[in-house]
Amino acid sequence: MVKATSPSPGPTAALMSQASAMTPPAAPGQVASTETRAPAKPAAVEHPVLVGKGFILRELRFSDAETLMSSLATEEVARFISLPPSTLAGFQEFIEWTHRRSAAGQHVCFAVVPEGLDTPVGLFQIRSLATSFTTAEWGFALAADYWGTGLFVEAAKLVAGYAFDHLGTHRLEARAVVRNGRGNGALKKTGAVLEAVLYRSFHLGGQYLDQVLWAIRREDWRAAQTVEQPAIH
Repeated sequence: MVKATSPSPGPTAALMSQASAMTPPAAPGQVASTETRAPAKPAAVEHPVLVGKGFILRELRFSDAETLMSSLATEEVARFISLPPSTLAGFQEFIEWTHRRSAAGQHVCFAVVPEGLDTPVGLFQIRSLATSFTTAEWGFALAADYWGTGLFVEAAKLVAGYAFDHLGTHRLEARAVVRNGRGNGALKKTGAVLEAVLYRSFHLGGQYLDQVLWAIRREDWRAAQTVEQPAIH
């Protein structure tokens, strides 16, 4: 899978670097409930299902916790990201956390669900860095079985397009550990521009790692999409 970090606490950090891939966010500090029934979901802003070629992006469900744990809480996926939850209860709390942040208008989390499946194999997150999504950070995590399949690039296009066209994002940032070649390569494929190296900016495994700051501006994104679309005569 592509790794970058994620902008919040939780599993998504796997694909991002520490903030970008959109990686799933680490589990919030609250003690997770051990109940198996889904808690009442806050009155959140409803985000649509985004349909891609061979997959959909939808909001997380409480029932996704077990699949997310088996797909994202692996050494391979979590190598360069904020550590994802290590228990089912931790992933359940993470899902509750995304619902609360969405209700507050500060966060969007999409589950990546391939055609033929009902459960996700990855996550994309968008986190507001201001009072709105004008400046935002994204992160992502994808199960290792889907690395190199093209799923990340296609899903990333839908997520970025949603941010720029529907959330009002002007600047979309991501951070990835310098040594995370796959994550940085994935971000480059989205059209992101490398803007800076953030020295010793990410604490992981008892050490501070350097990160790369990537960004996409709305005008650059739209210009690139126009070039990709063939003219209709």
